[in-house]
Amino acid sequence: MQESITLGRVESLLEDLSYPVSRRDAATSLDGVTVLMADGNADLGELVRNCLTSEFTDAKDLYYELNNAMPIEALGEPGQSDGDA
Repeated sequence: MQESITLGRVESLLEDLSYPVSRRDAATSLDGVTVLMADGNADLGELVRNCLTSEFTDAKDLYYELNNAMPIEALGEPGQSDGDA
């Protein structure tokens, strides 16, 4: 799959996978999807490979794990989110 998406679309893309899904199968399905982040780009399949969990029960499970695998710089500058008032 060759596609570019923003971070905001990652969760909806993950919902297209069949669950439960292994880390390896999820990564293979998402290879070639480029995630456009605040500090560069990354291949979504590679990000999934960096997750620690070996199997995901649903899209939310995988999404939360991906957030832990992404570098903090990818999500934007500290103090710039709506919650940092």
